Amino acid sequence: MIWIMLLTLLVVFFIGFRVLNSRPRRAVRALSERLNLDPLYVESLLSLMGKAPGEAFINYLATENAHHLENAAGVLFIYQVFMVDPSDNSTMFWRRVLRNARLPTEISAEQLRLALTFLCEIEPDAQQLHQQRLAYNARYSAMEPVQAENIRSVLH
Repeated sequence: MIWIMLLTLLVVFFIGFRVLNSRPRRAVRALSERLNLDPLYVESLLSLMGKAPGEAFINYLATENAHHLENAAGVLFIYQVFMVDPSDNSTMFWRRVLRNARLPTEISAEQLRLALTFLCEIEPDAQQLHQQRLAYNARYSAMEPVQAENIRSVLH
């Protein structure tokens, strides 16, 4: 009899845990599948955001809007490239992730604003991130036409 009660209690806790965490898991899965990444990257970002901004980020992703997924990918990109590892290897890796997902590699002002909103608990320097965004966009937007020109010359 005790075994039945313990088994019932275990099943109730398991189902409750799954139900309570379904929205965050869906949000993490949606972004990680869109980017074809391990969910660890998105979970790391969520844990760094803190409770309230993390829930706001989950709510932002919960709309299942393609534009919101694009902006969330931009926030992840900003976090990974400007805050975690600003090396050229990291930048190239994350640009490739965005390109493979068929997302724009340029960082928009809206994505930077969202990153500042969602990452408010770590208090990033808005001016520094803005300067990094401008430098990144200037550096890599100048490369895009050259790459397109090279592709066209190879195809013809």
